[in-house]
This record gives sequence, structure tokens and C-alpha cells, in this order.
Amino acid sequence: MADIARMAGVSISTVSRALAGNPLIPKALRDQIVEIAQTHGYVVNQSARSLRLRKTDTIGVIIPLAYETGQLISDPFFLEMVGRLADEITRRDYSVLLNKVIVTETGWLERIIQSHRADGLLLIGQSTQHAALNAVSGAYKPMVVWGAQLPGQRYCTVGSDNVEGGRLAVAHLAGTGRKRIVFLGAIDAPEAALRFEGYKKGLAEAGIAFDPRLVVPTPYTLEEAKLTVADFLAKDVPFDAAFAFSDIIALAGIGALTEAGKTVPGDVAVVGFDDIVLARHSNPPLTTIRQDLAFGARAMVDLLFRRMAGEDVASTLAPVELIVRGSSV
Repeated sequence: MADIARMAGVSISTVSRALAGNPLIPKALRDQIVEIAQTHGYVVNQSARSLRLRKTDTIGVIIPLAYETGQLISDPFFLEMVGRLADEITRRDYSVLLNKVIVTETGWLERIIQSHRADGLLLIGQSTQHAALNAVSGAYKPMVVWGAQLPGQRYCTVGSDNVEGGRLAVAHLAGTGRKRIVFLGAIDAPEAALRFEGYKKGLAEAGIAFDPRLVVPTPYTLEEAKLTVADFLAKDVPFDAAFAFSDIIALAGIGALTEAGKTVPGDVAVVGFDDIVLARHSNPPLTTIRQDLAFGARAMVDLLFRRMAGEDVASTLAPVELIVRGSSV
């Protein structure tokens, strides 16, 4: 930078401002300095600049996985959410730092924060890490999490009305005459527990007794979910409908049902949750509970930047919508 300043006949600080695009430097002089820098192969050291300014112009997008470690970033839900978040972040001239974290020990979130590689963090999902998120919330404000709103929560979340989603799914299935409705999914993770709560609420409203035999703990990945549903079918427990925690699990269930010689929706009606792109292109097209991921991504990024600016903003809950397709009617 000193060499460029000498060649341009200006101060080092003027070179620094010009290369940063500062409008206080006349455009002709900025262009001259940039041309000299390019000619002599000068590149701004962004790491050094970030250290000096205490600002990285980067947002960290984190996928924390504790019990569902087999899930890939290529999972359709993660892909869509990451893509939408990246669009919103880059629209604000920030870069994206994507990090999938397999949680094996405490302190993982503190280490990410202390690395100072990002100006703020967006987490896709809470996994089993509610306590870890609460632990950093007092000292670290620029963080927003996609997930459920939980009792005693101190960190900021954006999410969908999971209880209402579960209730809508079961109400729809009951409305088509189904009486033996299976729940496919986990029931201990935050969002899963709320969808399961909605499932039971829908059964109660329809006058259908809850049967614990119809609760099938199901992994999140397609192949594992398919095997789990196939094992359940082998037990010959009678059922005529299924509400799945996610579209991926629902699609896996349809695959297992089809291979077992059952028709969808003739023998078994199926409803998923998320409305990923694959849902409308499956065979049959999947009835699902739509989460507005476009709204969710906008809200997460907006709340994060407001928190980065020092605002104390509250969590947001988005409505859900039943999308009826061929898998249930």
C-alpha cells in the first residue's frame, strides 16, 4: 500500500480509502489508484482488514446436529433454507459462511462465537441444544435460530406454528374418514414434540382415541425412514393414514407402502410437513403442511441485522397452511 501511495503521489490512508471505494475520494483519483493496484497485483488482505475493523462482512449459517447426525446438507429442507438465507444475506452485500456442526461435546457454540469469523450467526434448527443456545444468549446478541419457541427461552427464534400444523394434518385425515392415523417421526426434539402435540390435539378434536402403537419413531434420512416404515408394516398393526414429521419421511413412507403392495391414498393416506419442492412432484403428489420458508428466511436475516445494530427484537412465529394433493384424497 505504501508503494501504491508513492506511485500515486498520495498518502497511505488515501490509498486505503480509495481501495475501499470511499466516495470521499474523487472518482478519478480512486480509478487511478485502483488501476495502479491492479497493475502491480495488489490484493486487499481481507483477514487483516477484518481484524483491524472488527467486522467481517460475513454471516455464519450453522446446522447443528446432535442426534440426527446422518442428515446431510443436501437434505432438501436444508438446501432450500440455506439457499433462501444466502439470497437474503448476499442481498445485503454480506458473505455466507456455512458450517454443519456434529455436536459431540459442550462449548461448541462458544468456540464458534470466539473465532470471530462472522458478524452474526443464523442457526437452522435447535437439535438438542436448547440449553447451549440459552447459555450464550445473554452475552452474544447477534444470533437468530430457526426453530420452536420453548419455555424459558432467552434467544431469538423464527419458526412455524408446529402445533397447528400437526392439528391441521390430522383434522384433514380425519375429515376424509381415516380413523387409524400413524405418527411418523421423533417426538423429543423441539419442533417434533410440538408437531406430535398437534397430532394428539387433532385426534382429540376428531374424537379418535390416542393409540401409542401408532407412534413410530422415525429417523430423518430417506433410506433410514423407509426401512423403519417397512419394519412397522411387517408388524401388521392396522392403520389407514399417516402424518409424517417431514416431507422426506412422508416420501419414504410412500415408498415403503408401495413396495409392500399398498396403495396411496387408497389403502393409506399420507400427509407430510414442510412443502419442499419434491412434494409437488412425487407420485402421488404429497399433501403437506406448508411452512413459508421465504418468509422465514427474510425474517431471520432481518431480525439478525437488527440485533447486530443493537435492537432487542422478539421471536416470530409464522402461520402454516394445509396443501391438499393426491396422497390423501
